[in-house]
Amino acid sequence: MRTFGYPVFLDLSGVPVLVVGAGLIAARKVEGLVAAGAAVTVVASAVSAALDRSSVVAVVERAFQPADVEGMRLVVTATGRADVDAAVAAAATTAGIWVNAADQPTDCSFILPAIARNGPLAVAVSTGGTSPALARRLRDHAAALLTDDVVALALDLQARRAAVRAGGGSTEDVNWSGVIDPVLPPPAG
Repeated sequence: MRTFGYPVFLDLSGVPVLVVGAGLIAARKVEGLVAAGAAVTVVASAVSAALDRSSVVAVVERAFQPADVEGMRLVVTATGRADVDAAVAAAATTAGIWVNAADQPTDCSFILPAIARNGPLAVAVSTGGTSPALARRLRDHAAALLTDDVVALALDLQARRAAVRAGGGSTEDVNWSGVIDPVLPPPAG
């Protein structure tokens, strides 16, 4: 059975997200969530200097309580303590909230891929939780494709697609290969 087999990109603009933990890993998760526009609340017994307090809605310095998940739409737990992360995951799951428990795929309803970004482009790589190190290496290889020329191509295609739609057409009916191939040729083989 394949788990984590349906990748999505979420619009987290203004979405209330709880992060439990405030060490290095949690701080990295907070950074990504804030960059995506999430309204992040952090609950942690101890807060490391790695956490940018100014970027979050609130920092609550105490142990996690199950009621902390109320009103949240997404939960990430990265305390480094399997028992605490499992308790957070259980509380979120019981409340019907999607949860990610760092380095504990069995406690996750979603996992976080390794991501490379340049402008409007993003490439996400996942190994289904089997090897985050391999996902990062694959992400780094994919990132090499996200050149400034490819970003310019994406913006050009955005304008061309808008023109087709403005003319009443469907962008699904257009073969874009003639525009894409000179910048990003198809793989050999």
